[in-house]
Amino acid sequence: MVFIHDTEQNLRAASYLVNTLPGYDGEDALTTLDDLEDYLRVNPYTGVIRRDETELSALRAIRPRLRELWEVDRDAAVPLVNEMLRDGRALPRLVIHDGFDWHIHATSDDAPLATRVLVEAALAFVDVIRADEYERVRVCAADDCEGVYVDFSKNGSKRYCDTGNCGNRMNVNAYRRRKARESA
Repeated sequence: MVFIHDTEQNLRAASYLVNTLPGYDGEDALTTLDDLEDYLRVNPYTGVIRRDETELSALRAIRPRLRELWEVDRDAAVPLVNEMLRDGRALPRLVIHDGFDWHIHATSDDAPLATRVLVEAALAFVDVIRADEYERVRVCAADDCEGVYVDFSKNGSKRYCDTGNCGNRMNVNAYRRRKARESA
């Protein structure tokens, strides 16, 4: 399944932000303005970006709301998404910029960054829900990781997040278990 560019970009940005939460895959990874810069470098946004402590605090505050989208099924995600759109006073409009073809923005360019992130994530989840592809919204299958991701692979077979080296680590563990059984 291939989502349109802005949907995929916003799903990646949402999972990146969720994966900065403490306690899921390590320590809080969004505590400083440098962490905010890292987020924005990987997940660029248009519009007003203040890069200050207030903006950092607001982004940190929306992470649990986004995390909820990985903890529910498709039907339970609908009221969460609708609430995010309502809270952000979403008013979708088509825009074209920066070499990207027509896509949707649903907040003004001067809305707070956290509002734009929340609303754009909600719009991306609208696409996932409407496409009936919610099974691609996943938590890492590694036994020691709670990182989140959206499986963008063609066959929907991805099992591990990209926050660490989970896939490789689990494959090495499985190999070692097989070798131990063979030598026993």
